[in-house]
Amino acid sequence: MTTAGDKKIKDRTHGRIIGNFLSLSTLEVVNYIMPLFTLPYLVRVLGPGKFGIVAFAQALIAYLVILTDYGYYLAGPKYISINRNNVEKISQIFSRIFVLKTIFMCLSFLLLIGILLVFERFWSDKWLYIFAFGSVLGDVLFPTWFFQGMERMKYITGLYLIAKSFFLVSIFIFIRTQEHYTYVPLLNSLGLIIVGIISLIIIRRIFRVRFILPRFDDLKKELVTGWHYFVSTISISLYTHSGVFILGLVASDVFVGYYSAAEKLIRAVQRLLWAGSQSIYPYINKLATESKNMALSLLRKISFIFVAGFFVVSVLIYLLAEVFVKIVLGPQYLESVIVLKILSVLPLIISISNIFGIQTMFAFNLKRVFSRILFFAALLNILLAFIFAVFYKHIGVSIAVVLTELFVASVSFFYVKNRGLNVWLSSYKSE
Repeated sequence: MTTAGDKKIKDRTHGRIIGNFLSLSTLEVVNYIMPLFTLPYLVRVLGPGKFGIVAFAQALIAYLVILTDYGYYLAGPKYISINRNNVEKISQIFSRIFVLKTIFMCLSFLLLIGILLVFERFWSDKWLYIFAFGSVLGDVLFPTWFFQGMERMKYITGLYLIAKSFFLVSIFIFIRTQEHYTYVPLLNSLGLIIVGIISLIIIRRIFRVRFILPRFDDLKKELVTGWHYFVSTISISLYTHSGVFILGLVASDVFVGYYSAAEKLIRAVQRLLWAGSQSIYPYINKLATESKNMALSLLRKISFIFVAGFFVVSVLIYLLAEVFVKIVLGPQYLESVIVLKILSVLPLIISISNIFGIQTMFAFNLKRVFSRILFFAALLNILLAFIFAVFYKHIGVSIAVVLTELFVASVSFFYVKNRGLNVWLSSYKSE
């Protein structure tokens, strides 16, 4: 029997989820619109070659961002959400994560310097990689995981708008010729660092979170606890960013440019999925600790919306691929049409793997299994990408990415189903 108090709590919860979704959706719409201004400009000014070099550098730095994050974009919101009413506790959690990410950032920078010194190809564009590393610092300073855990996504939206606006304006002011390609990651990094500093001020003044120097034992325990989250995120990174990186190793920068330009269009669409996913992720984790069936019931409703919505998106991208490429990228990138058509199925596939993987398996403490699925997916992607890239260049890498995402979605679906966590039937046999 539902009481008036339960109804009020339910209404507030639904209102908070809707509010968070609208905040992140607003952000993602802006993130989708802004590249429609900057991407066409950049691909035309830099050309496929220089654009490919920038994309290759960003792919390398993306690995260092994931290494520095140590899976806290997944673990952090869960820890904060569960303890959000205890300022002392969230201060301790925030401090431990911030210290660990700072340590990992320093190690990542040493690793980058080692790569620059050892490999001539990287050293010739050393400033490009050093400028791009600023995004790692920005990731440390801007703890989006904290705001997600507190379910105050409006701060993420506002701060990202500042960063993206800074990047948008700066691109048109400072990037005028191909020789300015090294400034592209620098401008992106500066925007992230600025909003990162602002976010720390907000966390201190509005949320009253203070820095508490963590003990060594606490940091060690945090590393052990977060290991499976780290394996999951590094595995995701290996098969989402490896395409550009591997293609850059076995093919020319021009082919990297063709692939990367089409991939950026797909990733822009996928950020709408990210908005919905991150809006419900903290609440699903919290709800699963209170009622398994209620969590599954909510996941059931969400899954139908996600799958149906992104099925339509995937079909539209496939049908309009040539139009998108001609308008957004220009005639130099006609080779990107086939890439965009192949990748058009990704929004649909990833919506399925997100529901059964990130949302369900993490909420029901199956993170160890999911980390293994992602680990094998990463190995599969690296193997397929190397083989296919040698023979089919940008087309081969596109096929490898799709096959890998199909693997993740299929295995996650069947594992969750066999465990009795049938999202589409909304039942939990163990409860």
